[in-house]
Amino acid sequence: MIFGFNTDIRHEDTVYHVQSEAREGEQLLQTQVFVRGRCIGKRAIPYGSGAADSEAGSPNRSNNNDQDREKMLRELHREVLDAIRDGKLDSIFDKRETPETLAAVKELDLEWVNAGSVHSGGALTMQIRVTDGGATAAGARLTLRFTRPDAAPYYAQVLTDANGNAEMGVQVDEKSLHDSSVIVQASFAGRTATRKFQLRAAS
Repeated sequence: MIFGFNTDIRHEDTVYHVQSEAREGEQLLQTQVFVRGRCIGKRAIPYGSGAADSEAGSPNRSNNNDQDREKMLRELHREVLDAIRDGKLDSIFDKRETPETLAAVKELDLEWVNAGSVHSGGALTMQIRVTDGGATAAGARLTLRFTRPDAAPYYAQVLTDANGNAEMGVQVDEKSLHDSSVIVQASFAGRTATRKFQLRAAS
């Protein structure tokens, strides 16, 4: 399973959030760029036997395992980061209406419903809503990865209910929140979406 890559990068006065993930349903590797939570562009490449055969100079390369896909995804992620650093982001976005880019139009979306009040009684509780192209995504699988400086990463999985909602929790000291982060990946109908959430202690 490829979890994806998330990077915040500043260029001039703008902070970009770059998010890369494998979309297994479409055999597509995709990088999206967000500014203040809004997606401003995407870059996607196909993978699989057809993509491998088409690579010049690499007729025997297989892209059908996680290790190969992760390497390709890492390279795509780095390519977009380099474009931001060089001030050439617009030139790298997909603008053609190819099957690959059209496949990315209808997307899963993750909303952190209770972002204002998630820590209570020594526990972090996240309420997540998943939608698919604006419609309820019932039965979506959510995988949570919680990282903090004083312990190994914590993983949890849960399915959304009939309204596309799910609740995920983990025991954590509130003092550790400002150094912690949560990555949540949703899988639904052969597609995935990943979001990184930064945590902070209550003010």
